[in-house]
Amino acid sequence: MEGMELVTSPTSSRSQISDPSAAEAAGAPARKVAIASFLRSMASDEAALPVALLGIPFDPMTIDRAVERISAMIDQVSFHHVVTANVDFLVQASRDSELRRILFDAELVLCDGTPLVWASRWLGNALPGRAAGSDLVPALVRRAAVRRWRIFLLGGADGVAEEASRRLAAQYPDLPKIAYFAPVHAPLERMDNDEIAAHIRAAKPDLLLVSFGCPKQEKWIARHARDLGVPVAIGVGATVDFLAGRVRRAPVWMRRCGLEWGYRLLQEPRRLFRRYVDDLFHFIPEIVAQRWWTRPGAASKRLARRSVAILAGQWLRVRAGDELDADGLRREGRFWSSAVSQTRDCLLDLAGVRHIDSTGLAVLARWRKRLADNNRRLVLFRPSAVVRGALERMRLLHLFVISDKNPDARGKKDDGKDRVARMQDVIRR
Repeated sequence: MEGMELVTSPTSSRSQISDPSAAEAAGAPARKVAIASFLRSMASDEAALPVALLGIPFDPMTIDRAVERISAMIDQVSFHHVVTANVDFLVQASRDSELRRILFDAELVLCDGTPLVWASRWLGNALPGRAAGSDLVPALVRRAAVRRWRIFLLGGADGVAEEASRRLAAQYPDLPKIAYFAPVHAPLERMDNDEIAAHIRAAKPDLLLVSFGCPKQEKWIARHARDLGVPVAIGVGATVDFLAGRVRRAPVWMRRCGLEWGYRLLQEPRRLFRRYVDDLFHFIPEIVAQRWWTRPGAASKRLARRSVAILAGQWLRVRAGDELDADGLRREGRFWSSAVSQTRDCLLDLAGVRHIDSTGLAVLARWRKRLADNNRRLVLFRPSAVVRGALERMRLLHLFVISDKNPDARGKKDDGKDRVARMQDVIRR
């Protein structure tokens, strides 16, 4: 494959690193096809690379692409958590380790805030635009009317979900009846989850929209939704109020200019003023710091070393090149799309990485997630000081399996079976 240097063990062959499109043509499982599709775009579309903002990996999606991805998730049946994150989500996640882990592990994280688009552009990998929950949900409802998806509205103030259901039914006659339930307001630990689960299981929804507000809705989904047989759950916050007509959205021109936050502030100054000020005082210095330590240094101007992949039985070992950043990933796009599409345990040698940026961190996060979904592990092997420092600053170090044990430490020459055994030993640590 172009751009890839491949070394194989005696028991493996070059064909084991395969073109993702070949897996799709051969009828690979739906999850593997989705991975391959994503990584194929990674090699050809600059906007397809994810970007990490304050340690949270964001998927580069427009509303239309997000609807297509969520449609594929519903078809797969297995559970998926979709998050539409704004600045407040990131600020709360920086102070709440449970929320940070939830956002890190979500199947899809969308950008619900113009400041995040601006920040991603400043960090060198611009998100394609804002994919707000208040725009995503109506688009999903339109698709649901065509695909006959069942929707469940959970939460909201008294009567809000019922009114939203009534309005949507009038607007989309072909839409299956929308089920809803507004539990008694209570702290997360004191909610009657058995009652909530009974309502959801009885409705058998394809799409669960939870309106508890952040972080309560994200934590409830992470703790309970996976066991309810729901393919997709999304925390939607105030979107249900918009659907019910209880709260008006900003004019279209304000949304396009990134000023919807100002319109919301005028509507609810007492609730939002302090939150907005606190968020900005935290977010701006953190993003400035992230921009500073991810900036390219003099080392990036030297000739970069290529990445190398080694196949050994059921294991893939990848030695990353000098630059694990947006430029390096795009330059070696075919290599990384092929390596990351493998659903086998991977030992990723990061000892030689001299520069990693917000894009490289996001790719590591998404690679780890995709392997975990296939009951596999990504092990970061001998990460350089640059990589360790970046993971520590983004509060991500504890989320990865890291090993400094060299599987090739023996002085004698060995065969492929010995190498596989030592890789397995590293993984088990």
